[in-house]
Amino acid sequence: MSHERGATPEQQPVDYAAVGATQAGDLLQYPPEGFVPVADQIRLGSGVERFRASSSQLFNWIAQRHAGVTVSDVHVPAGDSYIGIRYDDDGTPLEQVRSTGERRFGEDGVPEVSAGATLTLSGHAGGVAISGRFRVVFVIEESHRSGFALGSVESSSFSGEQSFVIEHRDDDSVWFVFRAFSRPLGLSTRLVPALHRRALTGLATAYLRAMSPAWSTPGA
Repeated sequence: MSHERGATPEQQPVDYAAVGATQAGDLLQYPPEGFVPVADQIRLGSGVERFRASSSQLFNWIAQRHAGVTVSDVHVPAGDSYIGIRYDDDGTPLEQVRSTGERRFGEDGVPEVSAGATLTLSGHAGGVAISGRFRVVFVIEESHRSGFALGSVESSSFSGEQSFVIEHRDDDSVWFVFRAFSRPLGLSTRLVPALHRRALTGLATAYLRAMSPAWSTPGA
């Protein structure tokens, strides 16, 4: 990926154009050109307490950590330095959400998810190697829906976006929904697109298992 002269990863936006498109209703049918989409979900339980607990876990990077990915070097921007983008079910961009620079920390002292934050991910999830710098491109904090999306800034494995969302639905059930689109940067997966699609499916499964109460062992 080419950077603007003198730009650092914290100043660089992301390395793809369709920011926020993981929330487009037609993602699977019409992904950004050149990208492979994936979407999957798992029921976590029911009730408002399950929704709140799962949301708290999600914002403390549990999906990544329990899937086998290390989260480090989290940098939260100061002030109104980044604008995130969201889409409605028809793929129409919604109002932009600006980072306030508010810092929240987990019990281990690592900053929680915050709009515009950059972070380093490293490890393997579902057999997929993940390494590089990523940005939180949007955050959702609503009464029945919470989550965020990560966009690649400088990655050695793939370019694209992943969204992690907890939904408390009308029937009182609570679901974790993972959606992503990406294009491979590795030679083998570029030459054989089916390998990248298979890798994305494995990645989705790893994140779903990481958030499920049924899987008590991290990374199992």
